[in-house]
Amino acid sequence: MQSAMTVELAPITDTDVAAVADFLHANHNGRVPWALACSAVPWKVEAPNHGFMLRDGQRIVGTLLALYSERLLAGRVERFCNMGSWCVLPDYRSRSMSLLEALLAQEGYHFTVLSPDDGPQEILAWHGFRFLDTSAALVPTLPWPTVPGRTRVSAEPDVIERTLAGTELELYHDHARALAAHHLVLIRGQDSCYVMYREFRYHDVPVFAMVLHVSNPDLFHRALIPLTRHLLVRRRLVATLAELRIIEHEPRLSFKLNNWPTMYRSANLEPGQIDYLYSELECVPWSRGGFPGPSLTTARTLIRNVLGGSGRNARRP
Repeated sequence: MQSAMTVELAPITDTDVAAVADFLHANHNGRVPWALACSAVPWKVEAPNHGFMLRDGQRIVGTLLALYSERLLAGRVERFCNMGSWCVLPDYRSRSMSLLEALLAQEGYHFTVLSPDDGPQEILAWHGFRFLDTSAALVPTLPWPTVPGRTRVSAEPDVIERTLAGTELELYHDHARALAAHHLVLIRGQDSCYVMYREFRYHDVPVFAMVLHVSNPDLFHRALIPLTRHLLVRRRLVATLAELRIIEHEPRLSFKLNNWPTMYRSANLEPGQIDYLYSELECVPWSRGGFPGPSLTTARTLIRNVLGGSGRNARRP
């Protein structure tokens, strides 16, 4: 059993990353390349730490990861802290709250938790976190025929570089090396749309694309058939999951879902200013329906719907 006198709370520094990675690999999820996921994020930011940890002597017994970013919103630079994996050994669970309190004690940040487990949701709400509306649509990726040459879908980096400009190009550069982020552009005439997504994998089998960012929702909807065909043929993804606050409205052929919860704490930002960018959703690849992403129950429901389950919630053309 632990001794309260021997448990030390400390920030996770660069020199701690290897030990923290070993701890998470052994006690949280052995499928994640934690040494890479816990190291410096691919975008430029002056991060104060990688989160916080508990040590009993020289042994790590708990961690709460954090990813930091600076975003330009409404003409102001805003600082974000995205709360990552929270893992504490059973004998030390009484000290779990000290990790959260240390993270939230950092002044000047907006805090996000993009897929909290059921247990922490009540704790986070007690600490001032609010839920976002995460209503979503699940679109089966069927091999519909498309008009040749009308819409170009490309995941080639040089095509993406030539197509994007300004803020969207900067966004691509910031996330191009992120471990879990995938990128493509939709091009139709003079219009283009930058799509960033991650792949949901179940037992290491790719199942569906989770859309993280769409720069042009109108073109996204008009080019949805060639997009989903590309994801099916090139990535073997049988569905596309997108929240309505990202794509604005439900596609014509989709299953309406109540998505997993997302929470944030901010003194002055509105819900519409919170998104999935610059977070662990881009930086931490997961499998088996684990956090971050749908719960295992939700994942099974999605898979059943996509692979021939009930379609009573589908909107048809």
